[in-house]
Amino acid sequence: MATAVQKITLSSSRDIPFNKLVLSQSNVRRVKAGVSIDQLAESIARRGLIQSLHVRPVLDGEGQETGMFEVPAGGRRYRALEMLAKQKRLNKTTPVPCVVSAANAGILIDEMSLAENIERAPLHPLDQFRAFQAMRDKGMTEEAIAAAFFVGVNVVKQRLRLASVSPTLLDVYADDGMTLEQLMAFCVSHDHARQEQVWETVRNSWQKEPFQIRRMLTETTVRASDKRAVFVGVDAYEAAGGTVLRDLFESDDGGWLQDVGLLDRLVSEKLTAIADEIASQGWKWVEVAVSIPYGVTHGLRAIEGVPIDITAEEQATRDALQDELDRLVAEHEDADELPAEVDARLGEIEAAIEALDDRPVRYDPDEVAIAGVFVSIDADGSLSIDRGYVRLEDERPVETVDGNTQDEEVDPDTGEIRTPAIQRAVITIGGQPVQTEEEDEDDSIKPLPERLVIELTAHRTLALRNALAENPHVAMTMLLHKLVSDTFRHTAPTGCLEAHVRHIYFSAQSDELKDSPSAQAVNERHERWGDQVPADDQALWDWLIHLDDGTRMDLLALCVSYGVNALFERPNPYSGSGVSQHGLDVRLAQADRLARATGLDMVATGWKPTVGNYLGRVTKPRILEAVGQGAGERAAQLIDHLKKGDMAKEAERLLADTGWLPEPLRLAPLHGEQQVAPDQGDAGEDVALPDFLTADGDGDDAADAEDEDVLAAAE
Repeated sequence: MATAVQKITLSSSRDIPFNKLVLSQSNVRRVKAGVSIDQLAESIARRGLIQSLHVRPVLDGEGQETGMFEVPAGGRRYRALEMLAKQKRLNKTTPVPCVVSAANAGILIDEMSLAENIERAPLHPLDQFRAFQAMRDKGMTEEAIAAAFFVGVNVVKQRLRLASVSPTLLDVYADDGMTLEQLMAFCVSHDHARQEQVWETVRNSWQKEPFQIRRMLTETTVRASDKRAVFVGVDAYEAAGGTVLRDLFESDDGGWLQDVGLLDRLVSEKLTAIADEIASQGWKWVEVAVSIPYGVTHGLRAIEGVPIDITAEEQATRDALQDELDRLVAEHEDADELPAEVDARLGEIEAAIEALDDRPVRYDPDEVAIAGVFVSIDADGSLSIDRGYVRLEDERPVETVDGNTQDEEVDPDTGEIRTPAIQRAVITIGGQPVQTEEEDEDDSIKPLPERLVIELTAHRTLALRNALAENPHVAMTMLLHKLVSDTFRHTAPTGCLEAHVRHIYFSAQSDELKDSPSAQAVNERHERWGDQVPADDQALWDWLIHLDDGTRMDLLALCVSYGVNALFERPNPYSGSGVSQHGLDVRLAQADRLARATGLDMVATGWKPTVGNYLGRVTKPRILEAVGQGAGERAAQLIDHLKKGDMAKEAERLLADTGWLPEPLRLAPLHGEQQVAPDQGDAGEDVALPDFLTADGDGDDAADAEDEDVLAAAE
């Protein structure tokens, strides 16, 4: 005969007045850190008691019930009710729903308290996200949800954004297929199809770190900090129908502009409108580009303008601003730190004074008629207008013996001089061409592209100019070397005595050259001297005579520096133009000698390898070679499986602070020296790698030693 299964008997429930309850001394929750009673009290006041208390009767010395009940499970709820009672928001006799177990139950009261605390299952974050979504769908605002759960509004927005990720990815997250940080990274895009596409790409690879996911989702966008976006303005972009991707979980520097075509169109329209306005002022031509190359004014004559005098009203405004500036500085001169509002006001005053001091310039109308203007966008997104440059072909014609000019046309019947009609300014809009480099999957290391070598040596030439201008002694040595060579080595004569310095123009250059520290230093130095040099020939001679020796040496160094030419160019053995192979070898050898003499350090000048200036322009073997030399062979091995675009981006990060330089920027070794990549530190020492690149590596000493051997052999 089968034995009947014993049925479970549940404890009864009843309402007990609050003043008949006491907190049990057997409650296991003793540590109060991190336990919030205030929020639970507010939740009970709003929603009532959602979960009842578990109590047992309190017995006297004879084992009889006293009418009081102790609370072993639900102590936090009891304290919240106690707080409400002390605040007079809850009557002490209010009935409290309780589950009452027998006083003589066989289960220890301590066990009841412990089980109540450890057996509860926490809510999965995804359930919370979806609950917030459901409440908003039913009419609750984000602010109301935040108030109901005592969190910030931004927290609610973050949870709602997480709930809006592709349902497919939410299911993966629910099954622990991805981390919360990875799910947060997908929130940067609203495109479910793109989210799923990226996940399929990274799910089985090492590259599924949050930063990698964000980069893949935003690779076709433009950052809001891009100079084009700053120039147009994000508000204008959005007003035109553009979409901005935002990251609610990390600092996104203003987000990403998704419609790049729209942004470029808005930039072109705004620049064109500005160019039209400038053209109406009588200039012969206006050249417009997002970025004007460095040295674009080479060979052009700059016309001089006269600054417009400041008006009485403007002078009064400036005096008032200066008085306020002096007063604020005097009031806070002893303060260790300026108050935020004072610091902001000082910045506003200084900017206003600078704007008043930067006087507009008036040009001769006859000069304006043959001159032009460059319009571009500065690195900070501000408008850059550079006026007053005359091209060689636009220079005024020279008068002939008969009084007519060479370009004037005389009517053969009447003798009347026909003056060419004045044409409206010609506006040209363009930018640097984008050349597509085909990815070379060949494992062999091929020579660097010629244009890339020219661009790299342009960086070095400009840095050498700056270094030479700062070393007058070396400049004098270089000049004497040129003069002695002409005297004793029987070079072709060029006149009575002529030391010719020809300003070299860079035919190929990267976009960043214009904003490099070397370019800025060279330009600032040129402008500083240009303000002092007299325009008249005799006045210039007299001025030079009265300069002290130190100033003359500084000026000499500046002038000589413009003749530095460390550019690589293809040798031309078949004609008299260009440079021969021997001439190129001599040029580059002298450039190395000059770099050593001036102590030039290309790393110190700010050059570092990026996707744009090197890594995206060479083959994969070249990228791996660079990472191996700069970050260690182990780092190169851990990225060798990537596609070229991703490899170049990761290589940029790995090489950022290593001081690695490509061959055209390194010093050639002297006799007996080995060619090494500069500033590598200890050979084979790897830079810090992200987790996805080090997950399978042991990092033992033997592996590090092997990397050192490989790097040493490569060098």
